[in-house]
Amino acid sequence: MTEPLVVVTRPLAQAHELAARVTALGRQAVLFPLLDIQPLPDTTILHKALAELERYALVAFVSPNAIDAALAVRPDWPFDVPLAVVGEGSRAALARHGLTAERCTIYSPRNLERTDSETLLEELDLAALRGREVLIVRGETGRELLGDTLRAAGVRVTPVAAYRRTAPEWTAERRQELRCLLDSQNDWIVTSSEALRFLEQMVARLDDAQGVAKMQQQRLIVPHIRIADTARSLGFSHVHQSRSGDDGLIAALQSLS
Repeated sequence: MTEPLVVVTRPLAQAHELAARVTALGRQAVLFPLLDIQPLPDTTILHKALAELERYALVAFVSPNAIDAALAVRPDWPFDVPLAVVGEGSRAALARHGLTAERCTIYSPRNLERTDSETLLEELDLAALRGREVLIVRGETGRELLGDTLRAAGVRVTPVAAYRRTAPEWTAERRQELRCLLDSQNDWIVTSSEALRFLEQMVARLDDAQGVAKMQQQRLIVPHIRIADTARSLGFSHVHQSRSGDDGLIAALQSLS
């Protein structure tokens, strides 16, 4: 019996390292991005915010994409500005840009079973931030919980978009590839609820009466309870939640082998 493929659905810029780790396990990785990360058509506001970093008591990044976009604009990042991130992937992204715990203050969730805005907030001293300014670097859309909670605590919050998330271009090649992937049960690594919703839309466009049922039988590995809940709401039958970060995803994949 042929071993299931491992479908890595991250945007291409972030997918290759995880795919290499999958290959190192002896599994065949397939890159099938469910999200595209696009630059903003106008980065004037982003440039202005990043030119004034010293005014902020904290800069929070919502994702590795936010980090990469911001550091492309401001590569000379000041080490004395405290940073906050929500996951191990973002810590790794900071490290790629030379921003490590040895050089600057980085707040992130300590509970690796769940890394999100809620567990990040548990690490922040909201009383010390009251009346001060916090910059949140994010995509054009996303959860508002972090900013709303900080505002409720009396923090002055400036959200700034650094990129936009879109569905990948729907080409004849992608249509055929998706058909092939759904024809057998494979292991899909999905790290975004939005990506799952884009997958649902793609399957609906296949014009295949069995497409949805085939999709729902795929085996998913997801790193967060919100993504797991989204998957179950879409009818997926085999959802496995891992710890945060690539180590957690790989460990979950190994447990299924």
